[in-house]
Amino acid sequence: MTRRLVIAGTGSGTGKTTLTIGLMAALRKRGHVVQGFKCGPDYIDPTYHTAVTGRVSRNLDSWMTSPAIVKEVFSIGSAGADISIVEGVMGMYDGKDPASDEGSSAHIAEITASPVVLVVNCQSMARSAAAIVKGFQAFSPKVRIAGVICNRVGSANHFRIVRTAIEQTCGVPVLGYLERHEGIEIPERHLGLVPSIERGELDGLFEQLAELVEQTLDIEQLLQLAECEPLEAALELFAARSADGSGRPDDAAHKRVKIAVARDAAFHFYYPENLELLEAGGAELVYFSPLAGEQVPDEAAGLYIGGGFPEEFAAVLTEQTAVMQSIRQAVEDGMPTIAECGGFMYLTEAIETTDGGRYPMVGLIPGYVRMQRKLAALGYREMRGMGEHPFLLPEETARGHEFHYSTYHPGDEGALKPAYQVKGMRGEKLDGHMSANLVAGYTHMHFASAPQLPARMVEACRNYKNQKQGADAKL
Repeated sequence: MTRRLVIAGTGSGTGKTTLTIGLMAALRKRGHVVQGFKCGPDYIDPTYHTAVTGRVSRNLDSWMTSPAIVKEVFSIGSAGADISIVEGVMGMYDGKDPASDEGSSAHIAEITASPVVLVVNCQSMARSAAAIVKGFQAFSPKVRIAGVICNRVGSANHFRIVRTAIEQTCGVPVLGYLERHEGIEIPERHLGLVPSIERGELDGLFEQLAELVEQTLDIEQLLQLAECEPLEAALELFAARSADGSGRPDDAAHKRVKIAVARDAAFHFYYPENLELLEAGGAELVYFSPLAGEQVPDEAAGLYIGGGFPEEFAAVLTEQTAVMQSIRQAVEDGMPTIAECGGFMYLTEAIETTDGGRYPMVGLIPGYVRMQRKLAALGYREMRGMGEHPFLLPEETARGHEFHYSTYHPGDEGALKPAYQVKGMRGEKLDGHMSANLVAGYTHMHFASAPQLPARMVEACRNYKNQKQGADAKL
């Protein structure tokens, strides 16, 4: 038997993340090896999971990737863990559209054959909590709600009332509760998140959450409910991964080519699978920090700049002129480059912050981005390559997600060459920017939705390397 479960909520704001982190921390204190997952395209919650468990958390998304790939990612991530905990997204049945479970926590539970622990916000209710659980039970026969956790209860007596109603009416065990606690909520999940976690500044919070979970949750019963038959998954997409799980194929079978990946507090939004698919295709990833003044490594034959929060570090980034020059030089020389969201912003002429500051950036993309306090874009995206797109043909599609608070303002309209035909909830539009081997845009692509894309990226890097070596040999 193996152990796995999905922590789902009746809606957003029920306390899934707080409870999930507390549960992970409590299980680790007991000596368990815990693997975290997050339903959907969220980058922030997995950062907490990784900090608490000591293992890289992964996203499971049944719209961006197929059910087979969801199983494969789950299987790879769960290897060596005592228990896998999947944190849900929004309400349990909320996903890509209102007519199906696709992309929802329920769909992930179905695909991975995982029992569900439903988190119910019981504030200001008693027997009505049972009606909510009953509705979630009846909504889909494909999902098994194995237990319930009551959150934000007013007292132990309040919990006993709610538990009696749920267990009598719904026939599922109520595993425990968390009371309403002022000051125990997860702090603002945004600006300084990664540096704070890396410095261990949230360790005290994790310890506090673990203690609360230990006090009022039946962890032994939860572990019993998590026992499942092993999940069968065909390892096909990542078949080239080495035996040690590093994601790097045998050097003898692939000519290694180095791809520089920007990674620091300003640029850290990467799906692990994106990096692993580049490695599986024959790349060796070399990380560098633009914030720390590190230039594009000399040995690099490709460049990948992911999302993050460049606007919060704009004053530092704009001072790193040597870094920006190294990026401009690499791209202008023809180095294959992918830039997503924060990376796209970084490659424009400037970032304007909400306080009115304007900070010059790399300047490869005509125009600038302006930060705003309200959300500018949110949702799934399906993309088709435009014209001479180096990595994605016009008849091919890739899937991804868009989430940002900035708007792009092009300079010379004629100088902008769209990279994608993008389809979202509000229709289709041309988006992104493409020039030679540079592809940039707001959408965070999931490479597993179009594995030919990272394969072509690696091949383009190999060709660039060979051409550069040939040109150097003539000098």
